[in-house]
Amino acid sequence: MTNFIRDKGAPKGTISVSKTGKFNINKIINVTTKWSGLKNLDLAKEVTTKKNYLWKGFKTWKKQIGFQKNRQKSFHVVAIDYGIKKNILRYFSDFKCKVTVVPCNASYEKISSLKPDGIFLSNGPGDPAATGKYAIGIIRNLIKNHFPIFGICLGHQLLGLALGAKTKKMKLGHRGANHPVKNFINDSVEITSQNHGFEIVKEGLPRNLEITHESLFDGGIEGIRLKNKPVFSVQYHPESNPGPQDSVYLFQEFINNIKKNAKKKRY
Repeated sequence: MTNFIRDKGAPKGTISVSKTGKFNINKIINVTTKWSGLKNLDLAKEVTTKKNYLWKGFKTWKKQIGFQKNRQKSFHVVAIDYGIKKNILRYFSDFKCKVTVVPCNASYEKISSLKPDGIFLSNGPGDPAATGKYAIGIIRNLIKNHFPIFGICLGHQLLGLALGAKTKKMKLGHRGANHPVKNFINDSVEITSQNHGFEIVKEGLPRNLEITHESLFDGGIEGIRLKNKPVFSVQYHPESNPGPQDSVYLFQEFINNIKKNAKKKRY
């Protein structure tokens, strides 16, 4: 099977459960072959929150103290939920953020009315081009109105689309917690956790978009940023769940962008 996936790409598959231990193999094969695959599927709308909510959970777990509540709310982050992971929200609590989570199709007007200091574009499942049919316009308005933005995984792909890049389905996705990524900004290598089957295409990138990180496995784009605004994203999972903690600094970069942007607004 490993050799098959390597040579042919990810195949379709079905996991079936039977209380009797008997299976209709022909029916299972028929269901599997008829499945359209992830391409053109907007799955974010299936997993997103149905209404706004305020994150009231814990900070990240620490060996000495376990989970603790965030008692300080220095910044307000609005997280657009395309399938968000709890440990991302916990990290925002670590950095003293109040976090309002909104549905994936929340309008620009509703998001801006919450008066956020920064916008987070979350991870999630499905084809970014399909989700982008409603998400791209929202993200473009957020960029246009100078909000600091940080995206992860699907949020990274959607940001790329909003900036004029293209995405495609990969022959072989990136899965696992040991992917080496080159950081071009500080000339280092990060070991990262990844789980994605789509990526931003290198060809035809807009001139105002800079590649900040690259996969050392296949040379794919792992991070981008807008040259003239506090907007950036990464393809991998810096929230350390599961896996390495090499990339937690990205949360601090986002907070730094929020601080700088807040100073500009005072003048």
